[in-house]
Amino acid sequence: MARGLALAGVVALVATGCSTADDLATQYGNGTTENYISGNGTVTEIAPEDRTDPVAFTAETDAGETVSRSDHDGEVVVLNFWYAACPPCRLEAPELEKLNKSYADKGVEFLGVNVRDQADTSLAFARTFDVTYPSVVDANDGAVQLALAGTIAPNAVPTTIVLDKQGRIAARILGGLDGPSILDTLISDTLAETS
Repeated sequence: MARGLALAGVVALVATGCSTADDLATQYGNGTTENYISGNGTVTEIAPEDRTDPVAFTAETDAGETVSRSDHDGEVVVLNFWYAACPPCRLEAPELEKLNKSYADKGVEFLGVNVRDQADTSLAFARTFDVTYPSVVDANDGAVQLALAGTIAPNAVPTTIVLDKQGRIAARILGGLDGPSILDTLISDTLAETS
């Protein structure tokens, strides 16, 4: 009888532990082998008075140039976290490029943050999808990802983060873009801020 109770207890613990599915477990259970956690498009906006200190990073782009967040003081910066084999990243690339072009010369800078690939793969992706804005190769040292640690991290790929003119996190879209309108609104609202 004691063994029966012990077995019942183990079964209950296992069932309880398996009853709450995380994103990766759900993807696996659905038979996908995406090898990444895709966000659900959740949008988080942070009011200006609630924003933390400016994000600070210096990193190297896939073209070998050094870029620093502080190079863009006074501009809204759109950070898009991606990698070449990510299906949602491929889907959203044309929309991001359209927005990049529509905000050219309006005080908005786009910067890709490649979290897995090396420069050659990153540049090939840019050529394939006609992406003209630079991308940081963040796979080796994670400088940009570390700069966001403890704030509102990019917990899924893709993730898009909007920084205000002071370099503070204003908004995050967790997962691929479902069309350009939400990001367009986040950018224009952040651009219109006076503080």
